Amino acid sequence: MFVSVVIPTYNRRPILEKCLMALERQTPCPELESYEVMVIDDGSTDGTPEWLREASERFPHVRLIEQAHGGPAEGRNRGVDHARGDVIVFIDSDLVVTDSFLSCHALALQRSWTKRGDRLCFTYGAVINTANFEAPTQERHKLRDLSWAYFATGNVAIDRDVLERSGLFDTGFRLYGWEDLELGERLRQMGVELIKCPEAVGYHWHPALSLDQIPRLVQVEGERARMGLVFYRKHPTRRVRFIIQYTWLHRVLWELLTLGGLLNERSLRPLLRWLIRHGYPGTAMELLRLPLNRIGVRALLREARTAGLNGSPL
Repeated sequence: MFVSVVIPTYNRRPILEKCLMALERQTPCPELESYEVMVIDDGSTDGTPEWLREASERFPHVRLIEQAHGGPAEGRNRGVDHARGDVIVFIDSDLVVTDSFLSCHALALQRSWTKRGDRLCFTYGAVINTANFEAPTQERHKLRDLSWAYFATGNVAIDRDVLERSGLFDTGFRLYGWEDLELGERLRQMGVELIKCPEAVGYHWHPALSLDQIPRLVQVEGERARMGLVFYRKHPTRRVRFIIQYTWLHRVLWELLTLGGLLNERSLRPLLRWLIRHGYPGTAMELLRLPLNRIGVRALLREARTAGLNGSPL
């Protein structure tokens, strides 16, 4: 098979370099005929396109596509449009993969196609979160790395024809969140099977929590709420309500866990600062998720009321 790896990116040049270097080191296997790496630059202002053109000899598999800033959904669709492969692999530009990454996806797909007698399936690899920029692949697997998402574009491989029959990504998702899971709902309705492929490992790098990140994290929750409502309007099901936390159960849960909002991003700041200073940024991030989830759920309910939707769930 010919694999096209599709990677949208925006202002991530340092980690993108590690991502692309890892993809240039892929080990061959009989199932993997060849591959290309489609980098779709989403209007970066950090010199990413210029750097990629200058470094083209270092990355012979890379093909650069540029677009005005339109979001990851538009970028992924554009990458598929320009791709030459019969299999599409989606990863994010902050993912550093192992040398056998593409071979593992290719082998798992081929086995599943043979077993099923058709190509209505996709492989879902493992994603390990890390804040170690210098050596991201040294991170150990943690319980919080487990994901229950059906189709998340951090590490998936799918037959191109199946993907195109689904209609690709909805470019109405221009803010943060849900465009991949919404596509997943359409794939599920088509009867496309998820095949776990834990051998295809990617290390998702993100900087360790610092206090100056908090305003952006709060902003992201607002964006997720708005896009969550777009998701629910397309798929007004109980399942999607649970995915986006549009239920009274979630509202009560986060109110209880934050003591009705007493534990918030401001009141927790001294404790977060202490944890970060003493080398526990991961613990600080998990603690911060409590008020962030409350912020997100409340924002979603506000968006729903503004749109005239019934906020009462199950």
